[in-house]
Amino acid sequence: MVTAFRVHWVILKTCIEERFVYRGDFAFATLVRFLPIVTQIFLWGSIFAVGTSNPRGAMNGYTYPDMVAYYLLAMVGRAFSSMPGLASGIARDVRDGTIKKFLTQPVDMLGYLFWHRIAHKLVYYCVATGPFALVFYLCRDYFPVLPEPLVLCGFVLSLIFGFLIGFLLESLIGFVSFWFLEVSSLLFIYMMINYFLSGHMIPLDWLGTFGEYVQYLPFKFLAYFPAAIMLQKYSHAELVQELCIEFAWVLFLLGANRVAFARGVRRYGAFGG
Repeated sequence: MVTAFRVHWVILKTCIEERFVYRGDFAFATLVRFLPIVTQIFLWGSIFAVGTSNPRGAMNGYTYPDMVAYYLLAMVGRAFSSMPGLASGIARDVRDGTIKKFLTQPVDMLGYLFWHRIAHKLVYYCVATGPFALVFYLCRDYFPVLPEPLVLCGFVLSLIFGFLIGFLLESLIGFVSFWFLEVSSLLFIYMMINYFLSGHMIPLDWLGTFGEYVQYLPFKFLAYFPAAIMLQKYSHAELVQELCIEFAWVLFLLGANRVAFARGVRRYGAFGG
């Protein structure tokens, strides 16, 4: 137990140090990602005709303040659940043979990737907290009153589970490379579906009957679910039920990753040097 904890700590510390090697580039890239947030707020302002003589009152139950609050909260969910470079990195390791180090050393590949991504997120949050806080402060009038502690706890849990689901979905796509070597096309399709069905593009409430079927998929937990919690769209009973479903998806995807990795290793051809 102690040895396993020490190994995980060393992996986490090493990965954080790697992130700080190119900290300038990482910080600049992180800050640039906030430009779409500003443009999206202006876009929704134009859609709702804010500042005109004939503004829209509401669309599908969302006013302009509701929409801004939803979008910013969905961005927080995406900040936890997005895993840029994870699947493509696994595919690259399979193609060039780098993955052999996980087969010859007593290091669990999925565990290593998990702590590597934790390190990435910790550094990302250190850089992004300031800009996020500034944007939320400037838009503070758009948010409802602070919800009760149970809702806040549900929000935090949804972010943690959303991180796990996002990680396991992308790692599962990466393990497909054991069979196809290249997953760029599959990853592109996944990103397009994810962008729409996670609620990042529009709230899932707007999808009508189709949105009812989307609720059964894990994508909504990546962006829509955390935002809906903070906007208090769930009762206490519904919140607990949805969190249980989200946790069940985590367990299912974890099992799917283990199976995919075990079967993929059996057919691995030791490509590369």
